[in-house]
Amino acid sequence: MEESFDYVIVGAGSAGCAVAGRLSEDPEASVLVLEAGGRDRSPNIKIPAAFSKQFKTKLDWDYSSGPEPHLDGREVYVPRGKSLGGSSSMNAMMYVRGRPLDYDGWREAGCPGWGYEDVLPYFRRMENNEPGASEVHGVGGPVNVADQRDPRPLTKRFLEAAQSTGIPANSDINSPEQDGVGMTPVSQRKGRRWSAADAYLRPAMKRSNVTVKPKAQVLEVVLEGGRATGVRWRDSRGRPHLSRAQREVVLCAGAIGSPQILMLSGIGPADELRSLGIEPRVESPGVGDNLQDHPFFLLCYECTEPESLADAEKPKALLEYVLRRRGPLTSNVGEGMAFIRSRPGLPAADIQLLFGPAYYHDNGFDVHEGHAFSLAAALPPPQPGAAAAALVRSRRQAGAGRQPPR
Repeated sequence: MEESFDYVIVGAGSAGCAVAGRLSEDPEASVLVLEAGGRDRSPNIKIPAAFSKQFKTKLDWDYSSGPEPHLDGREVYVPRGKSLGGSSSMNAMMYVRGRPLDYDGWREAGCPGWGYEDVLPYFRRMENNEPGASEVHGVGGPVNVADQRDPRPLTKRFLEAAQSTGIPANSDINSPEQDGVGMTPVSQRKGRRWSAADAYLRPAMKRSNVTVKPKAQVLEVVLEGGRATGVRWRDSRGRPHLSRAQREVVLCAGAIGSPQILMLSGIGPADELRSLGIEPRVESPGVGDNLQDHPFFLLCYECTEPESLADAEKPKALLEYVLRRRGPLTSNVGEGMAFIRSRPGLPAADIQLLFGPAYYHDNGFDVHEGHAFSLAAALPPPQPGAAAAALVRSRRQAGAGRQPPR
């Protein structure tokens, strides 16, 4: 079966939904969106506190990393959303931007137009910031940003405890000065998740020039004369399809899915492709390499006060959510956070603390009877360009000759 569109978008996650929404604003352009997952109707998607119940289900790609040399060879579970909205339908809804230093580092590393002052207008344009507009926030955009609707009292205790140690309060961690402790802003609207599908794709689907195909597994990009002209895919019944793109094929299948599709299409490191029985079409050694994430270390504590999310699944909490969209089920679990510097002289915070009024060991699979809370220390993503150089210099000065821990 063959059909033709101006644009073929592979993946309906955070990027794919936004691209589909923007491209389809041109009524003369036909847009096809192919999503390997199904629709985003599950209550575990819509109810904020239930996000971890999607893990290792049909809503999850259920990836694992390879053996990690600095984790004694362990493989790390990598949940990835498999529905409309992609991982924006599965994540913890934390709306946290990078710092000015992050984007200025991109610019100084050779990406003109990606400095903080360049990207800030787009952040403001995309937002509907419920607390209101400001120099760094916008209103009226598709991405709804809200304050915590009904945070647990335990989170307030965390904020107070952090400030008592000298960490300053920060009422807006998306301001240019990110250091400090504060509540986590969330991608929610009226107590429910507000994913990229809600923000961009669902409005686009009302347009006659947009076609969305769930449960469409893309097999390869079709190359003709060195140009991507379409994609081959199969539907839920295993039937093959060819969708041609008159203008562009846009890969938005995520940091793992997009390079996988490229390699299946013969685009990547030639020797590795041949070892897998794939005929190389385009030599590109970087495809499928250099993926980095920000690790974190988690501690869980029993709590003597009944102020956690331990009662979130009881009938009272469910009734409160159904009738009023309030109560513990509106929680994103990671209700509070702090950005801190491990030593003086750093150009920016190098540690992010994440607080959840819940027992969250083993990605939520482990169960604890009773009230508890969790505190994680995470490393922000590696900084490119000048930002990376400044952090590396400061670390060398603080501990010259010391080897990184394994």
